[in-house]
Amino acid sequence: MTIGGSIALIIIGAILAYAVEFDISGLDIRVVGFILMVGGLIGLVIGVARIASARRRTAAPPAAVREEYYEEPPARRPRY
Repeated sequence: MTIGGSIALIIIGAILAYAVEFDISGLDIRVVGFILMVGGLIGLVIGVARIASARRRTAAPPAAVREEYYEEPPARRPRY
């Protein structure tokens, strides 16, 4: 889940929990809103942790690689 998706879940959950005055038999809209907000918060924490760990991994500059190649000198022709 991305950070944007997590924020959207938090917003939708808050709207359902605090602003909607609608009754459905067998379903409490406030509880659904709180569940969405908790899910959004968990997703937000996981998303931020993933971004922080990815930045930490790429923050160190890569080690310089030095490659040396040895070339055989050309073979000497015998003198006659």
